Amino acid sequence: MILVGLAGRIAAGKSTVASRLGEHGAAVIDADRLAHDALQTQPVREAIADHFGRGFLNDAGRVDRPTLASAVFGPDARHAAALAALEAIVHPVVRGQIEASIAKHRTAAGNAIDELVVILDVPLLVQTGWADRCDRVIEVVCDDQVRRQRLVQRGWPADSIAWRDAAWMRRMPAGGLRSAVSPARIATVDTSSAISYTHEQVDRIWRSFRTGLPH
Repeated sequence: MILVGLAGRIAAGKSTVASRLGEHGAAVIDADRLAHDALQTQPVREAIADHFGRGFLNDAGRVDRPTLASAVFGPDARHAAALAALEAIVHPVVRGQIEASIAKHRTAAGNAIDELVVILDVPLLVQTGWADRCDRVIEVVCDDQVRRQRLVQRGWPADSIAWRDAAWMRRMPAGGLRSAVSPARIATVDTSSAISYTHEQVDRIWRSFRTGLPH
């Protein structure tokens, strides 16, 4: 089995890269989706209500994600503290789900375990220590102007983009990805231009997984 992590900022194109790898036959674990699902489980809902207040649940008793986002993403130290508290609630749940998913894929692979490629699409791959577990890391990069334009097209205001970027960088090692992961384990995909070019880069990396040649 090859465990491959995707590293990159929000809207860099990690989902596009993961989708292309999935088309080739990789098993993709989407940690962002797992986190969204975890927010709606009763233990997590109750932990959020206990820490942040019942006002962070809507009339149906589910987590009010926009209200929660406004509390944890912002320019002040209180936002950083609130985000750390939220991550302390959610991350252990998601970590357990990721571990269970990896184990499930290993079991399902059976005798074909050597052919299995598992992709970890984890927003904080380096910051949460998952990069240490990966055999390979794909760094997904994108021109900042292009990346921010994508977020604007999704309806994100400029201040929200800046706060999310700041939160992502706050826990990144000072030397960036290459200070945490050996460069020999890193491949890079640039998603700044046409999707066909992105696919071409991903396809080349996939072939390196299959041939064992350097990527």
